[in-house]
Amino acid sequence: MVIHDLAARALHVFEPETAHRFGLMALKFGLGPRQMRRDDPMLATRVAGLDLPNPVGLAAGFDKNAEAPDALLAAGFGFVELGAVTPRAQDGKPKPRIFRLSSDRSVINRMGFPNQGLDAFEARLRRRQGRGGIVGVNLGANLDSEDRTADYVACLDRLKDLAQFFTVNVSSPNTPGLRNLQAHGALDDLLGAVAQVRGKAPVFLKIAPDIDDGEVPGMIDAIGRHGLDGIIVSNTTILRPDSLTSPLMGEGGGLSGPPVFERSTDLVKQFRAAAGPELAIIGVGGIDSAGAAYAKIRAGANAIQLYTGLVYEGPGLVQRIKTGLVERLQADGFASVAEAVGVDAIRRSSDG
Repeated sequence: MVIHDLAARALHVFEPETAHRFGLMALKFGLGPRQMRRDDPMLATRVAGLDLPNPVGLAAGFDKNAEAPDALLAAGFGFVELGAVTPRAQDGKPKPRIFRLSSDRSVINRMGFPNQGLDAFEARLRRRQGRGGIVGVNLGANLDSEDRTADYVACLDRLKDLAQFFTVNVSSPNTPGLRNLQAHGALDDLLGAVAQVRGKAPVFLKIAPDIDDGEVPGMIDAIGRHGLDGIIVSNTTILRPDSLTSPLMGEGGGLSGPPVFERSTDLVKQFRAAAGPELAIIGVGGIDSAGAAYAKIRAGANAIQLYTGLVYEGPGLVQRIKTGLVERLQADGFASVAEAVGVDAIRRSSDG
């Protein structure tokens, strides 16, 4: 893992999108890290009916075209989310569109869902059928779509038997108007249409960290009404905290990394306190250490996802988080990840 961490840092000599492509190519050619031992049984957990060997997942955006899911699983992730995929192939926003805010350990992106489209994505998923591992798909809409609900429905309908879970992503700030689908009436229409074509695999809703606190109960109600299985909290933010110091902080797009951690973790607590123990919650945003991962879990996340942390910490971060989680669970007297989920949210709720 040390070698792979050094290689990841060496890629910073390239502009971010080129570095990402080189990293993905290395995985495709079998040059990525491989976990040689089984995960500690304490890390095994069940989320929305999915049995995960550990709660550390890869967030959508890294493998947009389903090119290397098995290599990513071999690196030690408990689950991997691919995409976002849109019905038609698209180039996304003009380059440059990814910016490292190195002094803030953060990233701004305005990618706009670049991907090779549903046909290529489906073909790759069909080729990996029968292999193990939990692989999910992030569903998106084309930039120029006239009917975004139809885009989500088309992708889910084609792929519903080819992955273990699906995510309805209405939270990217880089597709104009997409976040409007989080509004009450539009969200009901979208989730109702999704419910009509879904298969047996769990379906999650992915939200932005920039929602108002008052929107939490309505989103929980919508998830329940339409039979979704959980929520992913959260995507990138369009806000720019005062703590940022990088000269690139003014670039447009979604900000990810440690500046998102506090808000996204607070939202996890709010969703857990409002929904109770049954709703499946995946926590994302600013996780770059075992401590941050554990805080998300204690806030109410059944599992967590990484992305920006890998840019700065390298792929060894996955193993370091898992080792640190075991140590923290043992120190706090928990026998499993599931026992720690939401203990801070419960305390917050009871404190009023």
